[in-house]
Amino acid sequence: MRRVCLTLPTNRACTATITAVAREAAYGAREFAVEVHLLILDSSAPADLAAHRAAVAALPPAPGVVVHHLDEERQRAFLREVVAAAGPAGADRLLDLMLPAGVSYGACTNRAFLLAEALGCASVHRRDSDSRYQLRDGETVFPLHHELAALGRRAADVAGSVTRSRLDPRLAERTVALAGASFIGEPSVDLAELRALDPEAYREVVGLSVSSSHPEPWRRHLVDEAFRGAGTTPFTTDLTTLTLVGPTRVDMCNVALGREVYGRVPLPPAVDTIGTDYFLLHLVHAAGLPGVLHNRHIVNYYTGERRSDEGFLAYQLRFAKYLLAAAHLEAVYAGLTAAGDALLDERGRVRPAVVAALARESALLDPAGNAARLDVLDRRYRSLGGRYATAADRFAERRARLLAEARSDMADFALLVDAWADLTAHAKGISVNHLPPPGPSSAPPLPAAPAVTP
Repeated sequence: MRRVCLTLPTNRACTATITAVAREAAYGAREFAVEVHLLILDSSAPADLAAHRAAVAALPPAPGVVVHHLDEERQRAFLREVVAAAGPAGADRLLDLMLPAGVSYGACTNRAFLLAEALGCASVHRRDSDSRYQLRDGETVFPLHHELAALGRRAADVAGSVTRSRLDPRLAERTVALAGASFIGEPSVDLAELRALDPEAYREVVGLSVSSSHPEPWRRHLVDEAFRGAGTTPFTTDLTTLTLVGPTRVDMCNVALGREVYGRVPLPPAVDTIGTDYFLLHLVHAAGLPGVLHNRHIVNYYTGERRSDEGFLAYQLRFAKYLLAAAHLEAVYAGLTAAGDALLDERGRVRPAVVAALARESALLDPAGNAARLDVLDRRYRSLGGRYATAADRFAERRARLLAEARSDMADFALLVDAWADLTAHAKGISVNHLPPPGPSSAPPLPAAPAVTP
C-alpha cells in the first residue's frame, strides 16, 4: 500500500489544529486507499506539549492512519541515529543544522523529510499550526484530495482529471512532483500595520525582497501582491491546473512534494529566517517538473503571541533576515533557471551537486547590497517610531552578525545538500516507533503509532 506523510510542525499551542489535521489524514486514507502517517513534530513549551499529547491520545482510531507525535528529544534521537549510520564528516554540525536551538522553518521540514524516508513514504504533505481549513456547505475542504490524486503520476495521466492543463506537451512524460495551493485570510507576513502606517515605507521595504531584474511596473505589481495569498474569497468549487507551478502561487502551509524532490535536495536550514522553506518550489519550477495548482486554500490567522511586543520583535528579526537571505537566494534561483533541464540527470532526477554549487557561490556575494538593505530598514523603521524604532535598534546592534549570517547560512545549506543523499539513504533503516521514550522531565509517552479518524 502506498504510504504518505502528512506533517504538522509546531512550536505553539494547537490542539484544535491537531484534531483537524487528523481528520484530513483519515479522509485521505478512506478516499484514496493509502496509509497516511500523521507526523507531528513538536517543539512546544512543556505545558503545550502535554496538551498536545492529550489531544493525540484522545483521537479516535481510523483505518489506514498512523500517528507519530515526536517531541524534540525523540526527534534528536532519530537524527543522531541517522547521522551515526551515515557517518559523514562534520556530524555535530549537521545535527545542529537539522535541529538548531532557534526557529528554523527549513530545518523542521527537513526533519519531516527524513522521517518520511524512514517511514517509507512516497510524499510529504505539510500543514501549519496557525492555519485552518475552509468549509463548503458544512463540509471541510481538504487539500489532501488534490495532492493524493496527482502526486507521483505521469503528467500525461493527470491531464484528463484536472480542470485545465497549461503544461508544455514536451513535459507530459515527467512525474507530477508538486501539488499545492495558497491561503486566504490574514497576510502570511505580518506587515499589515506597516502598510497602514506608511504605504510608501511598506512598498520600499517589501520591494527589497523583489528581484531588481524585473521591470519597474512588474516590480510594483509583485510588491502589491506580496504575502497576500489568494485574497479573501472563500472556496466554492474546485479549480485545478496542471502546470509548472509558480512559487508565489503556493504557501508552505498547503503543499505536498514527491520524494523524488525532497529525497534529493533539502531546504535551507537558516535560523530565524522566514521564506527559506520555499526553496524547493523554486527548484521544481526551474527543473521543469510538473505540478498541480488547486484552489483548496487554507485559512491563515495570527496567534496572540505574534501580536505581543516580544512576538513583534522576534518576527521582525525573522523578516529582516529574510530580506538579507533574499539577495543570496535570488542568485541561486537565477542559476537554477539558467540551468533548466540541466538540473535533471538522465533519469529525470534533480542533480544535488548543481544546487550545492550555486548555494556555495551565492555565499561569496559582496555584502554591500545587504548592507544597503539594512540601511533602508533602519531609515524606514526609525521614521515610524515606537516598536519599529525598537526593532531598528535591534537590527543595528546585530548588524555585523546579520550580514555574516546571511552568507554563512548559504554555506551551511551547501554543506547539508552535500550530505543529504547519505542522510536520506540511512534514514530508511531506522524504526521511528522504537525511538527512545521522552526523558523523565517530559510528560508520559503515548503508545507507539496510535490510529485516528475524524
